[in-house]
Amino acid sequence: MRDRTPVPPPHPADDVTEHVGYRLKRAAAALRGAMDKALREHGLTVPQYACLELLDERPGLSNAELARSTFVTRQSMNVVLRGLQDADLISRPATTDHGRALPAHLTEHGRERLHAARSAVYAIERTMVGALPQRRLAALLTDLDRMAEALGG
Repeated sequence: MRDRTPVPPPHPADDVTEHVGYRLKRAAAALRGAMDKALREHGLTVPQYACLELLDERPGLSNAELARSTFVTRQSMNVVLRGLQDADLISRPATTDHGRALPAHLTEHGRERLHAARSAVYAIERTMVGALPQRRLAALLTDLDRMAEALGG
């Protein structure tokens, strides 16, 4: 027989929509939807865009490093990289001299596509953070980092 003793909520809440996890998921879903729509106009998906951003900052990252940084599996990142390579947005050698990692680099076409898409994504973020008082933004970022770290992320 199961214990039907009520489980107290982690903080005062009238219903599930007042839980932090629910609110985080709602914000993440809204952001993802806005990014999906904006990036579609540039022929990119969110994981592809994230990959291009990372390669712009740190050229030569491997599949595994990109997967970790974009929160997808290595198998999914292989698909992302293949699509970017087929679209001539990145280049990777066919083989490597040492190890199995194939370093990826943006092509000139990839830099151009990233620049155009970045404007659209940054406009979304400006809208999102514009809903907050500027003085609270740094605290929000710190709080989000603390929550992720508390869960081992």
